[in-house]
Amino acid sequence: MHLLSPNFTVCLCKAKATFWFYQPPYPMIQFQKLWIFAMLLFFSNAYSQYTGVINSNRPGFSESPYSVGTGVFQLETSIFHRKVKLHPTFARPQTTGVDFLLRAGLFMERLELIANFTYQRDQIAFKNIFTSSYFTTGFGRSFVGMKYLIYEQPYKDKSKEIRSWKRRMSYDWNRFIPSVALYGGMNVGFVNKVLEASKPTPKFGVLLQNNLTHNLNIVSNVFYDKIGSNAPEMSYILTATYNLNDRWSTFFENQAVFSKLITTSNLGSGVAFLYNKNLQFNSSLRFLSEGKASGVYASFGISYRIDKHADSKGKANNSGSPLELRAATYETEKKGFFSRLFGIFKRKGRKTASGGIKLKQKTIRSIQKNTTNKEALNKPLRTRPKRVRKKRVKLSTKEIEKKKKKNARKAAKEIDKELKKLEKEQRKLERELKKEEEKKKREEAKKKKKSDTKKKDENNKIF
Repeated sequence: MHLLSPNFTVCLCKAKATFWFYQPPYPMIQFQKLWIFAMLLFFSNAYSQYTGVINSNRPGFSESPYSVGTGVFQLETSIFHRKVKLHPTFARPQTTGVDFLLRAGLFMERLELIANFTYQRDQIAFKNIFTSSYFTTGFGRSFVGMKYLIYEQPYKDKSKEIRSWKRRMSYDWNRFIPSVALYGGMNVGFVNKVLEASKPTPKFGVLLQNNLTHNLNIVSNVFYDKIGSNAPEMSYILTATYNLNDRWSTFFENQAVFSKLITTSNLGSGVAFLYNKNLQFNSSLRFLSEGKASGVYASFGISYRIDKHADSKGKANNSGSPLELRAATYETEKKGFFSRLFGIFKRKGRKTASGGIKLKQKTIRSIQKNTTNKEALNKPLRTRPKRVRKKRVKLSTKEIEKKKKKNARKAAKEIDKELKKLEKEQRKLERELKKEEEKKKREEAKKKKKSDTKKKDENNKIF
């Protein structure tokens, strides 16, 4: 019987159970055609997705529709532990592992390549009359895919609105329109024997994000996973992220997975700390519900990126604010082999900033657009202060003699102070020497008394 037919049979522990599965209205081929069509349709409108600070999906399970940007390689890792109450028959009550998510932007700003692998240690338990369990290790997840941003919602920069206070302070209702991305890939077959699938299966999804304010955004995902297998899954994820300040942020998330065998859900929260622009630490805690069983999930992770992005366009980032100007790159002369070999003994030349001229041109253009005063346009951007040289004051012979006398007095006082210090130190040394001599005399006297007493005792014994 075909897997996508309305009725099929699944056998677990020699017990047969019949399930009904809803056949999707659109076949797999049509979905792939729509994917390719969307990629071709939005290929020409590629806006910059790069941000000046690392943009990590962790510690949540949801995927942001925005890519990391070309020339950026990002690794998001986490150590997790899952514990669920033991349920009758077969169960996995305990799991500990490491999750690796590699994100790379290579060809386009809107395109991101993804590789997700999870290496874990599972406890397999069987509970019937007696309870028994054993442990297995291996890959729990191995996914390779990509995502492509098909629509990016632009936001108005109301800080430039100076004519109307009402327009400047009013809410931008376009923020309820989400940015949309398509997600797709393949679940590779090499996983743990307990979780092993019969063959590689595809996974597709839709990623949405609403930036409601500068500090609050909502990410929603819908996935159709393990297509064509015995147990396909439909799932959704809702994540609300709030930036507490420039370093700290928190999130609340709800996830549910619907399958023919079991329905699972989790509700969690966590925090993330931005150590620098390329490094983030995060942790999370979740409450699980797997059928009739319940449990806890905890994780701690690190996200790091290698930033080699070069973007000449001043586009907006995914929060709606314009990208910050990159720091001026320093150019050095190209040297040959021998010049580099013997250039150690030469003086290093001055470094010249290549971005200085471009920055000056941009500032002139912005002044021309935002000002109407002609006098301000004619003035130079930077005015150097005039150098004021102090005139030398000629002193008379009497004043010179007075200064000499003052200097001589100061020198004499300093010499007297130093002499007094030396005398004090000499007195201290003399006192210490006297004390040491007195101690030696006392010790010698004690030794003599002891020797005399010993002699007397010996004489008394003889007589």
